Amino acid sequence: MAYRYWCGECGFKTPWLGESQGEQRQMDHYAKRHPGIPPGGLVETGRKGMNGGCGCVQAVGVLILLLLIAAACRR
Repeated sequence: MAYRYWCGECGFKTPWLGESQGEQRQMDHYAKRHPGIPPGGLVETGRKGMNGGCGCVQAVGVLILLLLIAAACRR
């Protein structure tokens, strides 16, 4: 799995990294840019070797295929 950490205080985000590496970069960012504030924000998860996120396109394709099958069965 790959993880990307987003800062809860500004627009900073880490690159896609392993969990411990991403967490460390987020803590380093907070220590440098937001001292005294505990690290927060969002954590995005994804697959290693992500290719830009085709998952939504695949899901829509499967949905269309299922609708076509359902329509063919009604006849």
